Amino acid sequence: MFNFLKASPDATQKVPDDQVASVYKRKQLGVIIATSLTYISYYIIRLIFTTEQAPIMKQYGFSIGQIGLILSTFGVGYGISKLFMGALSDKSNTKVFLATGLYASSVLNAFLGFTRNFWVILGLMLLISITQAAGAPACQREINLWFSKKHRGTMYAIWSSAHNAGAFVCVACVQLATFLFSGSLTAVFLTASVISAVIATLMLLINSERPETEGLPNMAEYSGEVELTESGKSTAKDVTTESTWNIFVHDILMNKVVWAVTLTSMSLYLVRYGVMSWIPSYLPTKGFSEDWAKWLVGIFELAAVPGVIIMGAISDALKGRRALVCFLCLLGMIACLIAYFTSANHAVIVAVLFVLGSLIYAPLTLVGLMVNEAVPNYAVGFSTGFMGFFQYVFGETAATALIGNLVAKFGWVAQSSTIYVAAAVAFLLLVYLLFKERKILAMEEKATAEKAKSEE
Repeated sequence: MFNFLKASPDATQKVPDDQVASVYKRKQLGVIIATSLTYISYYIIRLIFTTEQAPIMKQYGFSIGQIGLILSTFGVGYGISKLFMGALSDKSNTKVFLATGLYASSVLNAFLGFTRNFWVILGLMLLISITQAAGAPACQREINLWFSKKHRGTMYAIWSSAHNAGAFVCVACVQLATFLFSGSLTAVFLTASVISAVIATLMLLINSERPETEGLPNMAEYSGEVELTESGKSTAKDVTTESTWNIFVHDILMNKVVWAVTLTSMSLYLVRYGVMSWIPSYLPTKGFSEDWAKWLVGIFELAAVPGVIIMGAISDALKGRRALVCFLCLLGMIACLIAYFTSANHAVIVAVLFVLGSLIYAPLTLVGLMVNEAVPNYAVGFSTGFMGFFQYVFGETAATALIGNLVAKFGWVAQSSTIYVAAAVAFLLLVYLLFKERKILAMEEKATAEKAKSEE
């Protein structure tokens, strides 16, 4: 690893006890702002090619098949890279790692504006997928290190909503560049890169690596709370000398909760993309215009933001019952899916899509937090990457390639059938996680009480 990416040692000078609370609050504010805005910038880069695919086909002469190959290459590359980037982020200076990934993405994205060669663009998109994979693991690791379990659901939900905001900001960047530079695709790519690089620099200035590197106690010591894995192991340790292989085997592969949460997430990803990706094609079969169907994709995405944050806050109010909130959302989601696929009433379909965004994205957000809380803090990035691998390589692929082929052979009933199966799998896994969660929270409550008693 490059020296500038290596994790910093703990600070030798500690913050005075009477200033710890105020410094903690200030640093936490910087972390949530930095992770959210930086991740918005990651999404600007990630979606710029997708947003501009129509002008690219027109000006470059690419076919829809070539565009599809480029986008699928990005998806598979991102899913695989996320596993390795997650492991690397755990060993790195997280705030520098986060900014470096965005800088690299910005530079590679700028190159897209200076070539029309299909194979060069395909290679650049593959490289961008690798650098993009640095974003989520680094952000999730920081949130886990800087916020206690009683506040983490809300903070995580705020950060997770950044990807919805990123889609909107990406479109805004495109429109700005198109207006200022008369539709030049080169200018569009450059504008996105410059804006993202500037944000990366500003956020690097207000971000923080770990509490200990700032002279603060770690979150477990500061909050007095004890967090445990399913085996009763404390999650408080931020760094370790264990090898990456040992962490992968003992903390990821042999962790039943990690597997259950990951497979739940994969199933929910299939539902998410199985609905969202096919809205422009499916709704015209029910009498919607093509333009109106495209707008409903945006409604589906943006309507999720307040719902996700509210559900994250509810999971905090329920003392970390993330699986319970996910389960309740899933029940509502299944009811909405049935209405979406069976109703012919346009008002009902629009209303259902408005609600469905929150009911899909809220559990997707919370399972991302659940997999982080299921492992020690030194393996948070790894757990994020492990889940991301299954989400993108299997969940998203099944939702697009599989459903597309099934619909071509059997009609749109294949879409609803596949999504119902995925929802049923998520239902069964969440029932298992409900019992596991209850057991772990009981162990944590007992351990926290014992710790407080020993310190009296």
